[in-house]
Amino acid sequence: MPDAIEVHPPETLEGWYALHQIFSHPVGLQPSEEELRGTTALLSALAKPAGGGWSCVARLIGSRSDTMVVHFRPTLDAIGDAQRAVRSDPYLQRLEPVYSFLSITEAGLYHITAELAREATARGGAVGDDAYRSAVAERVRAERANPMVARRLEPPLPAEMPYICFYPMSKKRESGQNWYTLTLDERSRMMYEHATTGRRYHGRVQQIITGAIGFDAWEWGVTLFAKDPLDFKKLVTEMRFDEASARYVDFGEFWVGRVVSPDSWVRG
Repeated sequence: MPDAIEVHPPETLEGWYALHQIFSHPVGLQPSEEELRGTTALLSALAKPAGGGWSCVARLIGSRSDTMVVHFRPTLDAIGDAQRAVRSDPYLQRLEPVYSFLSITEAGLYHITAELAREATARGGAVGDDAYRSAVAERVRAERANPMVARRLEPPLPAEMPYICFYPMSKKRESGQNWYTLTLDERSRMMYEHATTGRRYHGRVQQIITGAIGFDAWEWGVTLFAKDPLDFKKLVTEMRFDEASARYVDFGEFWVGRVVSPDSWVRG
């Protein structure tokens, strides 16, 4: 069994909170004109909140559900405000909730954590001591200043990529396939391979990774946007062959659809 330092969890950076709300539409639902106007106004306001972040609404295709509303906000309280706003709308109240997923944008610093852990061991110190925490703080500041990392933590809604795919996932904790008992170096190596696969789809797929440990039964959420929905299949297929996914991941249900304007969704 690896020692405690080797199985140390990676340092992470967090950004915006996220909430995915999924609904089905009752058969025969016929909102009034007043309800349609009110819902359009609400969804339009949620799309560009004054406090930062964004929301979007998608028509789902090929699932038992019909609609997904996605919110990103700087704080958990702001996510709660968006959730209550949706639930208080007279038209949206008549939709049937199917699933919701609460999480927060996350960047895992596997390589940096492994490097600093080795440095701590080499100097006779320990992961978590003052010198280690000081080094982590310095590296975290540098990472947050990186524009690419900033986009992962506060991701924009890509207007040029109308298709959306969302699914939750967790790392396995089974005998012989327990992600959480692997050494930090082993996990760092596999996540580097996994990230390399994702980078090959830069410009074709925008990937938003959110962490949900402590928020949901699933541990992570993956939200993808694309110009061509076929790229969802291609990307996920390639990633299934990465060791991190092939051996150590359980996947939840997939929801796929198209992001539309509030007015188009209401009138559609």
